[in-house]
Amino acid sequence: MSIAKKLVGQTAAYGLSSIVGRALNYLLVPIYTKVFLPEEYGVVSYLYAFVGFFNILYTYGMETAFFRFANKAGADRDKLYNEVLTLIMCSSVVLTGILLLISGAVVEYKGYPQEYLNYINWLAIILAIDAIVAIPFARLRLQNKAIKFASIKLVNILLTVGANLFFLVVLRNIYYGDYLQELRPLAEQLYNPDFGIGYIFLINLVANALLIPMLWKEFSVLRFELNLKLLRPMFLYAYPLLFMGLAGMVNEVIDRILLEEWLPESFYPNRSNMAAVGIYSACYKLSIFMTLAIQAFRYAAEPFFFSQAEEKDSPQSFALIMKWFVIACAFIFLFISANLEDFALLLRRESYREGIMVVPVLLLANLFLGVYYNLSVWFKLTDKTRFGTYISFGGAAITIIFNLLLIPVLGYMGSAIATFICYFSMAMVSYLLGNRHYPIPYPVKTIVAYILLATGLVWLALDVEIENFWLRHAYHLGVCAIFLVIVWLRERPRFSKMKA
Repeated sequence: MSIAKKLVGQTAAYGLSSIVGRALNYLLVPIYTKVFLPEEYGVVSYLYAFVGFFNILYTYGMETAFFRFANKAGADRDKLYNEVLTLIMCSSVVLTGILLLISGAVVEYKGYPQEYLNYINWLAIILAIDAIVAIPFARLRLQNKAIKFASIKLVNILLTVGANLFFLVVLRNIYYGDYLQELRPLAEQLYNPDFGIGYIFLINLVANALLIPMLWKEFSVLRFELNLKLLRPMFLYAYPLLFMGLAGMVNEVIDRILLEEWLPESFYPNRSNMAAVGIYSACYKLSIFMTLAIQAFRYAAEPFFFSQAEEKDSPQSFALIMKWFVIACAFIFLFISANLEDFALLLRRESYREGIMVVPVLLLANLFLGVYYNLSVWFKLTDKTRFGTYISFGGAAITIIFNLLLIPVLGYMGSAIATFICYFSMAMVSYLLGNRHYPIPYPVKTIVAYILLATGLVWLALDVEIENFWLRHAYHLGVCAIFLVIVWLRERPRFSKMKA
């Protein structure tokens, strides 16, 4: 019990830092969509899409390799820490140096405005910091210092959010005369309206740099060592993780890159491609409610799956978990989609709401991503994780192909549909393979019925036009209530049997 209690506590700490972090970061979306035009926000989303790929390249699986090899019997954890952190420091300096050298040529080749040069240079430094601090964070996990790990992560996020609020809300409003005019001279010294989205990149850089003093105890024990012969087995373990990470990142962010590069220039009248990226990215953020639910589920469920694997009735338990997971996610999909006009208010400028209809598609896509995570229990419990690699690469190929096919025809809706096809396909392939290698009696008909019910109710909510504000909202809430009533009527007999 003490071990289980400790595991639950650590899972909660790690999970809380991730989930709360995502939620706090989402608070920035209303700020950004009020302060910045879609084209400006598109620049941020476009460049950070590349950051996702470079983050994988900078650590090249060594973070996980360190964690794995340090847990082997007889491992010299201090020596491994020195070796891996020294290696990551050296490679990060080299990679960032290369990016700093070529950034000017990239800006000139792409014809970007000159301020892009600063953005790219700052991001290059951020990438190095992120990679370097990843190893001390891994060491904290290795030492079971979950509270310190979570605290530093949350402080970093609070600094980022706080700085954005200070510069882009408080100082900006004082500068433009909205309130506290007695502080306007101070605001004029600290806030420069021409700096624009540069605040986003610079705040991120400063906040990430502050991670180094926060992790100073972990850095102070470092002794520079570099033995490539010792590191060779770790390289062999890590390089498949590099490719898996890149494949996963394709599914997450490649649509922003392809949307800017592949969208016909005249597709959206009076909108540049970068503005389309900004609109799509802002609307994508509304699917975070589904993402948070899935993230919370993963932190809670994965330890449970492993702990129950040897139990006689574990397949039935896994099947029951899947059913209720789908019911919960289907309701999230329905509730947000049915009340889309209210959630759209989080996008402060009207121009961002042009792409709001991608949200139901992305919510449904993320529902199937959650189903895939649930189904992936079979290859994790049977140690056949190579199938996870195959499925990830297949999903990446589907994402690229369908983005290339659909973007010229449907614009950012094509990217949303490509995301749905990718995650749906990954879930289906995982289900079919799982049936062969680790059969679990999922109630497929019931699960499909609930997803179809939620989808039908979403269509019903969005298709019926009601002019009166209160009647319209009552109707949308009524549609959501229909789903809950059907679930209650269908599942109540099963609850009665369980109580009996």
